[in-house]
Parts: sequence; structure tokens; C-alpha cells
Amino acid sequence: MPSQIWSYITPGIPDELFERLPGIPLTKREVRVLILAALRLKSDGVLWDIGAGTGTIAVESGLLCPQGKIVAVERDEEVASLIRRNCDRFGVQNVEVIEGTAPECLSSISHLPERVCIEGGRSSKDILRQVWQYLPDTGRVVATAGNLESLYAISESFSDLHARNIEVVQSAVNRLEVRGMHQNFVAVDPIFILSGEKL
Repeated sequence: MPSQIWSYITPGIPDELFERLPGIPLTKREVRVLILAALRLKSDGVLWDIGAGTGTIAVESGLLCPQGKIVAVERDEEVASLIRRNCDRFGVQNVEVIEGTAPECLSSISHLPERVCIEGGRSSKDILRQVWQYLPDTGRVVATAGNLESLYAISESFSDLHARNIEVVQSAVNRLEVRGMHQNFVAVDPIFILSGEKL
């Protein structure tokens, strides 16, 4: 059931509706929609959201797939609590928050994934290689990279793992904002979104 704060069935919750903590990353609305599209979620599937940050992907996925199971992995206890608060804020009840460091904590997750979202971080390459062993055939991974080094590392991992249907998209989104007396288009942080499927 849609919450009072977001009563729509479409993705793209405005950023300002989420509770935030200083310094904790938030996947911006437009980028979030691209990630959700790349995940190709199933209504009753299992998604691991690794490096869940503010919990925007977990919340949106939980709303889109109320019969599904979303596991949000976050190493910081305070940030994990933030994810739980954002789930409560939007009435999402199918998100389990795991406090732990990936890839070490992955073996303790009881629900095996069909989809995995890996959001940024220096260890994305290592995490990708570890989650691959938990995926079934036709399982899908979406990973984000904020710099060329991460882009190359994740691309190399997809290649080494013989992933199929690999796609790489760089977002280039601008928002109209009022600054002083002028209206300017301001770039939303450009990011690479990589996706691939297990054979």
C-alpha cells in the first residue's frame, strides 16, 4: 500500500522526501530511476542492495515489489538505522537491513539474490566477484562507478566472469535551479551504471 508521503506507484521519489545524514550518499532521483530500470526487478524476487547508504534503492524497490524481498547491506550502524527509518517513513515492510561489511557478510544472508545492486565504493570489484557465486543463472548485477578507475575495474570483472548482456550507461542529467536572480541548469553528479547477467 502506498504511504501518505509517496502515494504513487511510479518510481522517482524526490530526494528531499528521504531523511538524510550529513556525509551519507544519496542516489539522486534521476540516477535511481536508471538503476531501477537496469535491475529489471521481479515482483516477488530477491534483491541485495550492497552499500545501501540512505536506502533510496531499497525503499523504491520495496514499494515497486511488495511481494519481493530486499536485503540492504550497510556496514555503519548509524546509517543502517537511517535506512530503517526511511523504510518506516514510506511504509516499506519487506526490507531487511544487514549491518556488516561486504563481501565478508554476504555468506550470512539467508535469502539468495536474483538481482544485486552494488552502489559505488572502492571494493565494488571484489564484491561483484563474490556475489556472482550466489546468483542463479539469469541473475543480474547492476553496479555504479563514480570514476574511471572503478569503471575499468567493474568492466574487467564482468568480462572475467563471462557476463552476458553487458550494458554501460553514463548519466548526464541537469536540473533547473534558482540561484540568486537566475535560473540555471545544474548537473546531477554524472555516474556510470553497469549491468550484466550470469550465463
